[in-house]
This record gives sequence, structure tokens and C-alpha cells, in this order.
Amino acid sequence: MLTGCQGAQSAFDPAGVEAERVLTLFWIMLAGGTAIWIVVIGVSYYAARGKSGPYSDRSGIRLIVWGGCVFPAVVLAGLLWWGLTMMPELRRAADGPTIAVSAERFWWRVAYAVEGEPGVIRNLPRGGVPSANEIWIPLGKRTEILLSSPDVIHSFWVPPLAGKMDAIPGRVNRLVLEPTRPGVFNGACAEYCGTAHTYMGFRVVVVPEAEFEAYVASQALPAATTDGSGARLFVQNGCAACHTVRGTAADGDVGPDLTHVASRRTIAAGLLPTTVENFAAFIRSAEHIKPGVEMPAFGILPEEEITAIAQWLGKLE
Repeated sequence: MLTGCQGAQSAFDPAGVEAERVLTLFWIMLAGGTAIWIVVIGVSYYAARGKSGPYSDRSGIRLIVWGGCVFPAVVLAGLLWWGLTMMPELRRAADGPTIAVSAERFWWRVAYAVEGEPGVIRNLPRGGVPSANEIWIPLGKRTEILLSSPDVIHSFWVPPLAGKMDAIPGRVNRLVLEPTRPGVFNGACAEYCGTAHTYMGFRVVVVPEAEFEAYVASQALPAATTDGSGARLFVQNGCAACHTVRGTAADGDVGPDLTHVASRRTIAAGLLPTTVENFAAFIRSAEHIKPGVEMPAFGILPEEEITAIAQWLGKLE
């Protein structure tokens, strides 16, 4: 059981300001709840094992007033006060970048806002620098995440960094992440959204600010390799209808942007490490690897064509 208390997806191993405050509140609430439980059990034991004769009305009223009203009210009021004192700090305005995240069945569309392109806010997540399933944020900055969805309700949750926030169709919700240490942290969809819900993961990468800015600048560039048999087969076999690879004829907007897919740690929304072999396996039969995924299988293609496409995708860093 204790293995769940640490790691890249544990709320008990915080790496963000909000996660730290929420964990502190949890321990305080646990202590308050334990105190109330001990008193209740103690009174119950005393009533069962204590004085065998009848109690006076005065004793009974005193017990009800102090034990049943005053004590729980004081403890719960203290917990409420502590929780409310957290709000000003946790609701401070962001001083870092703005990143739009669209939760879609069953992956995460990401767009890094660029100065002078307010469309990333008004028309989530169009505009800015596109990516998918991996979100980079700067260390020590309050990054604003704009959340929405085009299909059903999802929930964005990175336990080590902050609490959950729903992504709701027709609405833009805002979540601020303020990391306190670098690292790679696992996120998940915390709201059931369909068959592949459990496979809808992502990664949050916390790096120094200079490294973050360099990363976004590199993501804004066209694809590293835009020609060759793999690129030609990618377009020829219909992959370009759903995916964009900037610098090529592929400009689909249904699935993830693959311009720099090889630079990400995982594919299939956090499900598989990024390797040529996994690219090929996912192309061959996405449904077999990720049940419920909306990408069709391409196992009908000749194996050499699948390999060529996978090798090309493996060069898109």
C-alpha cells in the first residue's frame, strides 16, 4: 500500500504549490476527523461500560451540548477556516505562460500561447504552438492552463502538481500550475469519458524557464524531415486526413499534431514509450493496443510501408 505514497502520479509526493497545500489540508482534516472519532468512540465506550445506573438530565444535556455540538462545531470551523485561508494564495494570477489544453476522446490537444496570438484564448486551442499529450511548463512560474473539450466532459489531473479541473464542452476553465521542483509527472483524465478513458494519460515536464522557452521555440519549427518514402506513404495512405506534420502536405486536424512527435516521451496519450517499433505497432492495430481508440487500424498495408512510415515518424524530433 505504501508504494502509492510516492512517484510520478502520487498526491502524497507533491511537486507543486497547490498540491503541497492540499496535502497539508488533508493531514489536518485527517487529524480533526480522528479527534472527533476518538471522542465519539470514547463516549460510546463510556456509555456501554461506565456507570450502570441512570444519568441525570443535566449530565445528558451537558454531554449533548459539549460533546455533540460544541466540540464538532469548533473542530469543523477550524478546518473551514484553514481551508479558506488557502484560497488567496492558490488563486493568485498567473505570471507565467498560457497553455491551452483541449481534452478530446481520447487524447490531449496542447497549444502554447504566443504573444500577439490571442486566438489561443478565444478559440481554444487554435493559435499558438501545437503539441499533444505532453505539456512543458517552467519551474517556479505560475502557468495558466486553459481547459475545454469538443465532445464530452473530461477532467485534467496531475496529482503531484495540483487538484483536478474539469474540461467541459462550451466552457473554458482555468487551472494554475506552480511547480516547486523539476521532473516529469504523470497526468490522467479523472472523469469517465468513454471506452478508452483509462488510457487517456499525459505527461507534464517541469524544466527551468530558459529550457522551456527553447523547447517552445523548437516546437514552432517545421518538421525535421519532410521528404522520403515514409513522408510520401504517410500522405498517400490517408494519415494526413487526421494528422498535421508542418512542412508537409499533411494538415489534418482530427488527431494529434505529429510535427515533433519523436521528441515526446510517449505516444498513444501516455500509453507507450516513443520508439519506432511502437509507432509501427500502433499503426498496424491501434485498437489492439488502446481499446476504444478512434484511430482505425492500418494492418492491411504492406509491412514495408508500415515500417517506412514508422521510421519516418521516429525522425520527427
